[in-house]
Amino acid sequence: MVFCSADKYLELLEYIGTDVVELTGDHFSDWGAEATLHTFDLYDAEGWMYYGGGRTADQGRLPIKMEHNGNKIAFIGCNGKGGSYTPSTRGEPGAVDCDFPLISNEIAKLKDEGYLVIMTFQHHEVYSFTPSPYLVVDFEFTVDAGADIVSGSQAHQPHGMSFYHGSTIMYGLGNLFFDQLLMGEDTTRALIARHVIYNGKHISTEIFTIHFLDFSRPLYLQGDERERLLRQVFAESDWGELSFAVNQD
Repeated sequence: MVFCSADKYLELLEYIGTDVVELTGDHFSDWGAEATLHTFDLYDAEGWMYYGGGRTADQGRLPIKMEHNGNKIAFIGCNGKGGSYTPSTRGEPGAVDCDFPLISNEIAKLKDEGYLVIMTFQHHEVYSFTPSPYLVVDFEFTVDAGADIVSGSQAHQPHGMSFYHGSTIMYGLGNLFFDQLLMGEDTTRALIARHVIYNGKHISTEIFTIHFLDFSRPLYLQGDERERLLRQVFAESDWGELSFAVNQD
């Protein structure tokens, strides 16, 4: 399976107000080095920051650091599959693999500098609300290293989430703009997470629910159907001692 997109569709990312782009995805370099470098040129022209992939592996491993309204926020990411999915390890532009000792050291440095750290993964896909053991081990590792929010970008359907050692783990949100409508109902529904950071701390996460009317038209999911999806996700989540309530709106 090979993906590409015309330059004109960059307008979609402009429309949603993109500032930061994660580049850990399996399909990022589907069309080879020339197309990948062209993508970097487009992002650079927009002034967008990107991480988890780069023109070189060294660039892709660098975290993004920013300050917004007094909040210091850093993004770092990698592709948990590695191998053919991470061409940067072969000296080509593209996604970077997960060098966990390096990631652990980098997160520790960011925390020492006062950053709230958001760690994101492209990882092994599972078609279940239950996150796989692969995900749990690697995601929890980055929390142990100091990450405040950990999120999986690989999922084609929503997974459960977790509060772990004071941090929020979202193992998978599902598809965002398109993909896999014919794989069953679970791949036609997804989550969008809005994390609220105040005074340097992650204080809440608002979850939006969507479903696909066709292959590339996501609409907000509300009412009983929103509640049904959230209950399915929450049933496979680890809240520790906490309970939850579902807002149908």
